[in-house]
Amino acid sequence: MAYRSGCHTTFHHRYHLVWAPKYRYKVLIGDVRLRVREIIRQVCAEMGVKIINGALSKDHVHMFVEIPPHVSVSDFVRRAKGRSSRKIQQKFEHIRKRYWGQRFWQRGYFSTTSGNITDDIIWQRGYFSTTSGNITDDIIMRYLDRHTHKDGFSPTA
Repeated sequence: MAYRSGCHTTFHHRYHLVWAPKYRYKVLIGDVRLRVREIIRQVCAEMGVKIINGALSKDHVHMFVEIPPHVSVSDFVRRAKGRSSRKIQQKFEHIRKRYWGQRFWQRGYFSTTSGNITDDIIWQRGYFSTTSGNITDDIIMRYLDRHTHKDGFSPTA
């Protein structure tokens, strides 16, 4: 486990984030997928958020990120969803027509930290299979590797 540090802090804040387009329409394909990925990477770079891993499915976004202490999770998600929604609707007319009212993403998002979830929640949601009591970074990485498409997020791409 590698710690990151700021001027006066040392931290290891990792979050698994998931959000979806309104109505779970399968619109994250082709050029839309590439543009969403590019916009989210820009937001991450601006806010100092490190993408550990991630996947863009046709109807939702998975991200495993490390967020510095001065950035709240809700601020990061708000900016990523807001900017990508606005820019996607500006560029793609078919998206603008389908999502009238200028809302591309669903209202909420799912967030969990690595290491703070029990087996009961894992089995209830069906996300992961493990025998330990906590989700570790390795389990989240394996899960995202199984769900990564060629246009998914990665730390080097």
